[in-house]
Amino acid sequence: MVATLTVWRFDTPGGAEQAIHTLESLAKQELIKVQDAATVSWQPGAKKPKTRQLNNLAGVGALGGMFWGMLFGLIFFVPFFGAAIGAATGAIAGSMSDVGIDDDLIKRAREQITPGTSALFALTSDAVTDKVRESFAGLRPELMYSNLSSEQEAELREMMAG
Repeated sequence: MVATLTVWRFDTPGGAEQAIHTLESLAKQELIKVQDAATVSWQPGAKKPKTRQLNNLAGVGALGGMFWGMLFGLIFFVPFFGAAIGAATGAIAGSMSDVGIDDDLIKRAREQITPGTSALFALTSDAVTDKVRESFAGLRPELMYSNLSSEQEAELREMMAG
């Protein structure tokens, strides 16, 4: 089983939550295996986003709360702390690159996940692609990141846009 990490951005604070319900339904139908997932929801006017790990969906390959906490800390909270903890965050960011999460993803997430939006971070496998596409069509997510090959990612982007 090869797991795929994807990050989907939604134009509303509730979009990621709707996507979770879709993922749960697809998982119950055995159309996708959700190894782990987490959401970020940022209400308009809020100083910071709310984050949530979805333990009820987490399977054997779950990344764990510590992973999500470090990732979301790097993306959303470190900019507020400044250079005082720069060295420590550099080490953490370096360890994230081992699983394909690099500075570019962190930068893009900071720029694109803003007040009034939400995002779904999902580690999945064994997706029945056409059924997943049909289920997500109405949510109109934007694929921000994937550890798929360039060809696979292009196909996924095209599929979700259609």
